[in-house]
Amino acid sequence: MWKQLKKHRSSSLASSTSGGESLSEEELARILEQVEDKKKLIATMRTKPWPMARKLAGLREAQEFVEKYEGALGKGKGKRLYAYRMLMAKKWVKFKRDFDNFKTQCIPWEMKIKDIESHFGSSVASYFIFLRWMYGVNLVLFGLIFGLVIIPEVLMGMPYGSIPRKTVPRAEEEKAMDFSVLWDFEGYIKYSALFYGYYNNQRTIGWLRYRLPMAYFMVGVSVFGYSLMIVIRSMAGNTQGSTNDGESDNFTFSFKMFTSWDYLIGNSETADNKYASITISFKESIVDEQESNKEENVHLTRFLRVLANFLIICCLCGSGYLIYFVVKRSQEFSKMRNISWYERNEVEIVMSLLGMFCPPLFETIAALENYHPRIGLKWQLGRIFALFLGNLYTFLLALMDDVHLKLSNEETIKNITHWTLFHYYNSSGWNESIPRPPLHPADVPRGSCWETAVGIEFMRLTVSDMLVTCITILVGDFLRACFVRFMNYCWCWDLEAGFPSYAEFDISGNVLGLIFNQGMIWMGSFYAPGLVGINVLRLLTSMYFQCWAVMSSNVPHERVFKASRSNNFYMGLLLLVLFLSLLPVAYTVMSLPPSFDCGPFSGKNRMYDVIQETVENDFPTFLGKIFAFLANPGLIIPAILLMFLAIYYLNSVSKSLSRANAQLRKKIQALREVEKSHKSFKGRATARDSEDTAKGNSKNATQLNKEGTTHHPASPSQTLDQKAQGSRASSSAGRTVSPASQHPLASDQTLAKPSLRLVLGGQPLEGVLRDLPTDSWD
Repeated sequence: MWKQLKKHRSSSLASSTSGGESLSEEELARILEQVEDKKKLIATMRTKPWPMARKLAGLREAQEFVEKYEGALGKGKGKRLYAYRMLMAKKWVKFKRDFDNFKTQCIPWEMKIKDIESHFGSSVASYFIFLRWMYGVNLVLFGLIFGLVIIPEVLMGMPYGSIPRKTVPRAEEEKAMDFSVLWDFEGYIKYSALFYGYYNNQRTIGWLRYRLPMAYFMVGVSVFGYSLMIVIRSMAGNTQGSTNDGESDNFTFSFKMFTSWDYLIGNSETADNKYASITISFKESIVDEQESNKEENVHLTRFLRVLANFLIICCLCGSGYLIYFVVKRSQEFSKMRNISWYERNEVEIVMSLLGMFCPPLFETIAALENYHPRIGLKWQLGRIFALFLGNLYTFLLALMDDVHLKLSNEETIKNITHWTLFHYYNSSGWNESIPRPPLHPADVPRGSCWETAVGIEFMRLTVSDMLVTCITILVGDFLRACFVRFMNYCWCWDLEAGFPSYAEFDISGNVLGLIFNQGMIWMGSFYAPGLVGINVLRLLTSMYFQCWAVMSSNVPHERVFKASRSNNFYMGLLLLVLFLSLLPVAYTVMSLPPSFDCGPFSGKNRMYDVIQETVENDFPTFLGKIFAFLANPGLIIPAILLMFLAIYYLNSVSKSLSRANAQLRKKIQALREVEKSHKSFKGRATARDSEDTAKGNSKNATQLNKEGTTHHPASPSQTLDQKAQGSRASSSAGRTVSPASQHPLASDQTLAKPSLRLVLGGQPLEGVLRDLPTDSWD
C-alpha cells in the first residue's frame, strides 16, 4: 500500500512538472520538500535497518528522483539554468577529484616509495623521500648553471682552439683521447666547458653583449642562496606539518586495529601492500611501547656508552690522520712522471673505503649503548657526520696546501711566458726584419690553473663515490642475498637466521653519503660547472638502483621504528653541510688571487672585483656610491648583529609557544581523564542504586510473606483487605529504606539523582563530586 501511494505521488508529480512550462508556488514547495527528504534518505541509507535489496531499490529511486526534479526548483524560465548550474557543479567536483589523482600520479616515484614504506616502514621510506627532494633541488641548480653559464659560453663565446685556455697543449695531444686519460678528467675533458678554466675573461661576449664573468659569479652566489632558501623553507614546512598533524597517544592499537584498512582498495597488489603497511605500523608501535616501559641498569648503561664514544673518537682521529697522510703522498706522486693507477687515485680510493667500512663499525660499537632505535639512528648519523666532515675538511686542508704551492709557482710560469713572447715577437737583427711565424695556441706556455685542478678533484670524488656505492650494493646486498637464498639448502647452518643472513638497509650510511655528496657538489660547482649535471645523473640512477636493491635484496630491520613526522634532522644536517661548504668557497673568492691565464676572472686581483667593475662601467655613478656605502663594514656588522638578535627573539617566542601548547595539551588530557572518571562514578552509582532497590523489594516481599503465614485464617474479604494494606506497607517501606528521604530536598529530586544516595570513602558521593573541578561538568 505504501509503495503504491509513493508511486502515485511520484507519477502525479512527474505529470505536473512535464505538463507545463511553469510551476506554482505550492508545487515548487512540495518538490523542494520531497527533494530534501530524498537527499536525507540518501545520506542516512546506511543506518537504516533494512534488507540490502530494499536499500538498493530505495537508493536508486531516491537518486533518480533528485536528478530528475532538482532542476525544477528554479523559478519559471530559470529552472533550466539551475539544472545547468547543478550539472556543471557536479562536473567541476569530478574534474577536481580527477585532477588531484592526476597530480598524485605525476609525483616522481610516489608508488615506488609507497611500496617500500609498506614493506620496510616509514624510516626506510624517509630516505627515498629525501633522495627525491635532493634530485629536485639539483635539477633546479643544473638548470640555473646550464642555462646562464654553459650555454652562453658555448653559443656566444670563442670556439675551441682559438685561445690557449680552450686548447689542449701540444705535449698532451697524443694521449688526449685515451680512455685512461679521459677517466681521470684530463685531455679534452679538462679543456671543455665542464671546468672553470675553459671560460674566457671577456667582459661581454656575443651580439647580446652577455656579461659572462658577472653571470658566472652571480650564478655561483645564487647556487648557495637558493639552496639555503629551499632548505630553510623545507624545515619550516616540516615543523608546521608536524605540529598540525600531531596524533594522540591514547588508544594507539585500537585506532590502528579498527581504522587502518582502506575499504576502497580494489586491487590485490594494493591490498597486499596495505596489509604489509599495517603490519609494519603495529611493529613500530610495539617497539615504542616496549622502549617506554623498559627498565635498565643505569650505571652499566653509562659505562658502556662512555666506552662506545671513546672507541668512536679513536676511529675518527685515525681516519683523519690517514686522509691527511694520503693527500701528502699524492702531492709527492704528482711530481713524478710515471705513476700507477692506484698512486694517481689513492686519495679517492681511501676516502671511499673509509666511508664504506667505518659506518658498519660505528653501528657495531653502538650496539653497546642500547638506545631506542630512533635515538640510536640519530647518534649514528651524528657520528658518521663527524667522520665525513673530518675526512672532507682534512682533504680540503691538504688541497689548500697544494693550491698555495701552485700559486707560488704561477709567478715563475707567468714571467717565463712573458719572456718567451718577448723573444718571439722581437726575433730580428739590427737591420733586418723577419716575418713572425704564427704561434699556435697549443704551443703557448700556460699556468697550472688551480681552479680547474680543484674542480677535477671534486669530480673524481663524486664519480668514485658513485662507483663505490654501486659496487657495495651489488656485492654486499645482491650477491649476499643470492648466496643466502640458494646455498641455504646445502649449508651446515641456517644462513637466513644466522650468519651472514640477508642485509638490512643502512639508513644512516646512505643518508650521510647523500648529504656529503651534496656538500661536495656545492663546493665543486663553482670550479666545475658540469659537476651538477653529473650529480643529477647520479641521483637519477641511484633512485632506480637502490629501489630495486632494497626490494630484492634487503629485509626489514629487526626492530622496526617509526620515523619522525618531520625530516628536520636530515635537513638540519644538510643545512650545516651547506654552511660548511660555503666557507672554503668564500675563502677562495675573498682571499686567493685567480689564475692569470684561465677562467672568467683571470687578470683580476680577487674574484669579487668583477662586481666593482660591473658597477663602475654599467651603472650610474650614484648607484656605485650606494653600493660602496652598503659594503661598508661599519654598516654590515650592525646588520648582522641585528639579524642574530632577531633570530634569538623569534627562537625564544617559538619555544614559549611550544611550551604553552604542551601545557594546554596536558590540561585537555587532564580534563578528559576527569570526565571519564566522572562518567564511571555515575555508572557505578546507577548500578549500585538499582541493586539496593532490588534487594529492598525482595526483603519486603519475604517479610510480608512471613507475616501472612503466621496470621490465622480469615474470610476472603478480610484476606483481600490485608493484601491491600500489605502492598501499601511495602511501598511505604521501600520509600523509608532510602536515606535520601531525610534530605531537605524533595523525594522526586532524590530519585532524579540516584547517585546522591551512595557513599564513597565514608562520605556522601555528593560531597565528593562537589570537590571535583567544575570545568569537567558540562
